This record gives sequence, structure tokens and C-alpha cells, in this order.
Amino acid sequence: MHTLPTKIEIRNLVKIFGDEAQGDALKLLKGGASKNRIQAETGHVVGVDHADFQVEEGEIFVVMGLSGSGKSTLIRCVNRLVEPTAGQVIVDGVDVTALSSRDLQEFRRSKTGMVFQHFALFPHQNVRANVAFGLKVKGLGQDARNQAADEALAMVGLAGYEQSFPGQLSGGMQQRVGLARALASQPDILLMDEAFSALDPLIRRQMQDELLTIQQGLANRNTILFITHDLNEALRVGSRVCIMKDGAIHQIGTPEDILMRPETDYVAEFVQDVDQGRVLLVSNVTEPAVTVTGETAVAAAIGTMDRANRDSLHVVDNEGRPIGAFTIRAAARAPGSDPISKHAKPVESVASDMMLAKAYQRCGGGLPLAVVDEGGKLIGSVNPLEILAELGRVESISEKLEQAKAKGTQR
Repeated sequence: MHTLPTKIEIRNLVKIFGDEAQGDALKLLKGGASKNRIQAETGHVVGVDHADFQVEEGEIFVVMGLSGSGKSTLIRCVNRLVEPTAGQVIVDGVDVTALSSRDLQEFRRSKTGMVFQHFALFPHQNVRANVAFGLKVKGLGQDARNQAADEALAMVGLAGYEQSFPGQLSGGMQQRVGLARALASQPDILLMDEAFSALDPLIRRQMQDELLTIQQGLANRNTILFITHDLNEALRVGSRVCIMKDGAIHQIGTPEDILMRPETDYVAEFVQDVDQGRVLLVSNVTEPAVTVTGETAVAAAIGTMDRANRDSLHVVDNEGRPIGAFTIRAAARAPGSDPISKHAKPVESVASDMMLAKAYQRCGGGLPLAVVDEGGKLIGSVNPLEILAELGRVESISEKLEQAKAKGTQR
């Protein structure tokens, strides 16, 4: 259940490219005609087909689709780099589509920052000047510009590179400069259009980590609209993900929703190629932990397991930190009067936001994993079999889709 304020609201948004977009093309679209039919009959191209969604304040909302899906057109409608044909874009209660030229210019300066796939840096200016460019346009003094630029560069890990020039930096570093430039003006909304797509896979993943770290570290988080054609990237960085095809939205949901509960065949086809172990988190399979302290007698611990209908439990210290795990198999060999700490086996500790693929690598001993908070206190337990079951669900979805396709071919 979403409780955060709505930052951006897209209402029945349409974009049709062509000289007479408001004519027959729009009528056909409203009548349910396909993108291909509209192009064949009118020569117009549907970029966005009646998009409707809300973006909450502080979330990373990812719009994902292949080339021609309308994702980049959609993001450009938010700040009217592309003029919508119909519908509304509401930001903080203000109808952006109704703003005058002067008010639109102010909206772009004060509310939004944009990061493009291509870095668009000025090669003749150093890094600090590139980052401070938007602030100069706003009329800030040089000292204030430099301070804001340096703070933004520190955020993206480029402190010490203020005097370097773009040509002296790697592609990943140049993209960090682009991100710093957007962050320097402290926009409410970041529009990121395929921002990491031109980067090598390793650098791209580092930039994804950087974005998530920056977002978590900001006292007032940016609201981010993030465009990508890569579903793995979408599921990794998005609070929610919107999947588009031919200008239309197919599904909006959390990464888990998209991965585990695809609503259309088109979405399900994408799911087949996703490494689910690098999307699903430990929190997906965490259950409440059954605990005793180390001084508890073995006989009493067995009684606790029986009452909880568990075949293992966690042993914790007086501060609630995990010491180990005690299993029903160990109970068969342990004297009932012994303190349980003598028979507890060491277990791995994991964070609730760890990817299942990494957690699975720690399940070699067959013992439950201890899920701990930032202070190291036990907050839950993960059975290794539950990790396997969760990873297997996506494989099951893929198998069902392949079976459905095979039946369709036979017909």
C-alpha cells in the first residue's frame, strides 16, 4: 500500500508524431486502432498511447522497453522537450502541459535535472565548470557554483578531479560528471534517459550501485524517472517498473511483481531472460526466527522447536546477536541438560537486502541463514530450501510459457 505523496502524475498521456497529430491519427488511436494501422493509414507514428501512472516522491520509477516502445518519448513529455498530443503531466499539483514558455523554462531549471546516454560534456571546460554549468545559467555566483559542484563531484566519487578535462576521463567517469551536473542544482526530479547504456557492463553496474548509494544517502531523496531497455537494470534499480511496448504500458509493479507475476505474455517473455537470483532479495524468503539464548538447556530448546513446529532454531547472545543454529539432528546426540551453546553450529549472517544469488552461495552447510540488521541483531531466518524454492518459481513460469507456445504452434 503506497503512502508517500504523489510527485508526478501522468494522465491519459498521448504523443503522436506527424503534422496533423490532432486529426485522424488521434481519432483512430482513441478508437483502439493499433500503432501499425495508424502509421499505415495516416503516416503518423504513435509514440505514447494513453499512459497513466503516478510516481511517488523519492522513488526510482523505471520505464523499460525496447527501441520504439515510447519510453524516451514519455520521459521527454514530463519536461516538454517533447510536446504531448493529449493528456496531462502533473508535477506537485501543477499541470506542466499548461505552463507558458516562461513558466516552463523556470520549471525545467528549478524542478528537473536530466542525464542523457551521451555525456554531452563541454570538452574545453574542466570537470568543475561542466558540473557548475547549470548553476551558472541560474545566475549563482562563482563561489556558490564551485562549492555546489565540488559537493556533487564528491557524491559521485570524483573528488580530486575538479581540474581535469573530459578527454582525460574514462567513459564511466564522464558519466559520473553528467550525473554530478544534474545533482548539483539539487532538482526535485531526475530524468535519466538510458543514462548508463553506453557504458561497459562492469562500469554500468558500478554506476547503478552509485545511483542507489547516492539516493539512500540524500536527506531529501530525488524522485527519479529512469529509462532503460535492459530489464535486469530496471529490476535492479527500480522501486517500481513500468514496461512499455508500441507506446502502451503493459505492466507496472515492483521488481518482484514483474518477475514473479507477469501480467502479459510480452512481460513473461522478458522474465525468461532475467537472472532472478540477482533481482530477488533475502527479504523475499525471510521468516520470523525462533530463538533461545546460549544458556538454555538442550531439553528446553527441543521443546521450543516442537511448539514452533521447526526443525531448527537460532541461538543468540543477550544482545540479540546470532551465535549459531541448533538443529533437531544435533538434538539427538546432545544431553538434555547441556547448555545449547555447546551444540550450536556457526551460521552465516546476511542482510535482508542481499540478493538471493549471493545468499545461496552461503548455504553450503545446510543450516538456516541468520538475517541481521545494521547493528548485527537477528531479525529473521532463511531456510536454504526456501531459497531454492523461490528461485525455482521463475523457472516454472518460463516452463509454462514455453509449454503454452508449443501448444499454440501445434494448433
